Amino acid sequence: MLVCVSANPAIDRRLQLESIAVGEVNRAVSAKPFPGGKAAHVAMVAQALALEVTWVGFLGGATGEECEGGLSALGIPVTVVRTRADTRANLEIIASDGTVTEILEPGGGVTDGEIERLLSACRDIFAESGEGSQVALSGSLPPGAPVDFYAEVIRLAHVYSCRVLLDTSGEALRQALAAAPDLVKPNRAEATWFAGRQVNTADAAVEVAHKMIDAGARAVAVSLGADGIIWERADNSATLISQPPSIVARSTVGCGDAALAGFAVAHARGLGNEDALSLAVACGTANCMAESPGLVDPLEVERIMQQVSVQPLRADWWEVQTRGGAG
Repeated sequence: MLVCVSANPAIDRRLQLESIAVGEVNRAVSAKPFPGGKAAHVAMVAQALALEVTWVGFLGGATGEECEGGLSALGIPVTVVRTRADTRANLEIIASDGTVTEILEPGGGVTDGEIERLLSACRDIFAESGEGSQVALSGSLPPGAPVDFYAEVIRLAHVYSCRVLLDTSGEALRQALAAAPDLVKPNRAEATWFAGRQVNTADAAVEVAHKMIDAGARAVAVSLGADGIIWERADNSATLISQPPSIVARSTVGCGDAALAGFAVAHARGLGNEDALSLAVACGTANCMAESPGLVDPLEVERIMQQVSVQPLRADWWEVQTRGGAG
């Protein structure tokens, strides 16, 4: 079982435009709504790869009902904590040249009582799902949520012997590390924030991974987008770097979420480190080509997985790659 916890879900509306003219009227060629928020994407990808999933989170108002209906239509079990505030709506605007512009609402505020109800719902699900289950904590926190919310959920999950995967940003990330998440997956921007300097190289990614492990994480996978993922574990196993195949991306929205789902599926399948990283990268890559975030084709994932290069990180890896030489 993979329990996907969503503190700040959304309805994602993908708009296709010929071009975007700032300050002028823009007419969309198409508009499609999808259940959104990072945890929803994780649940969709994991389910597509035959992992049993459930989603738990806040939902409110008409957009909350739309999100719940979308998840249910996909066959994903949903546990809802109702909020007085409406669930947010996000816009993903894609121009014909492939340029993607995202507009993310902050989300409605939550109350102390709503926070307690979500924690109680998580506790019940963790207890029922049993030892060996996994928990994905994905996305930002809504206004009103304490910055240590994810830290509290991690500690709660560990009480029930659940493995926790974390993908968040800012102070919520810093606070959560102290609770020893089993895997943390920051992207380049999140790693840069945590490090306090740009993370543009494999060496910088390894350095920030070490800092996160020192802060409490048991493993760290730093996503560098098209440059792959650096994976570092606290058990002193070899640092791994991946290289995805070259593709024509439809959109990168949700690719990090797909990769997180890949790590969860890999753990459930008992894959070794190299294969686990290959699967995670393949999920992220397949998501780039999907019709919408999270709707990956499992056959495409398996095909791409065979094209992902994974190897121990060499000291001169980044220099070789930038020269276009062999790894």
